[in-house]
Amino acid sequence: MRFMIIVKATADSEAGTVPEAALIDAMASYHTELAKAGVLLDAAGLQPSEKGWRVRYAGARRTIVDGPFTETKELVAGYTLIQVRSREEALEWTRRFPAPFGERAEGEIEVRQLYEIEEAVPEAAARRFREIGIGVR
Repeated sequence: MRFMIIVKATADSEAGTVPEAALIDAMASYHTELAKAGVLLDAAGLQPSEKGWRVRYAGARRTIVDGPFTETKELVAGYTLIQVRSREEALEWTRRFPAPFGERAEGEIEVRQLYEIEEAVPEAAARRFREIGIGVR
């Protein structure tokens, strides 16, 4: 079972504020534990939304909308992707996730289970995705 731990953005993360050294150290320690346990698949912080864009779809038409985006609480500042045996194991790991903006700041993470390729698409499409490395564990 794969789960994505999503760090919700704040005004500071959107401003590009660099986290304190203590927080970076706590995140490095946490991710080292995940790696040693063999459950870490990937993790990264994201640049502020001013460096990104969105694509809006209306039928066959696509419109590019450049950042920054105003609704900070709806944005993502980073993520950690893990693969575990159960929802309970994922819950235990997320309880240990460091406060994403330090112990003195408010922050929030959201955890979402990923679809496994077999659950989401017909077998012929799943085979094609596996051939290019998507959904391969």
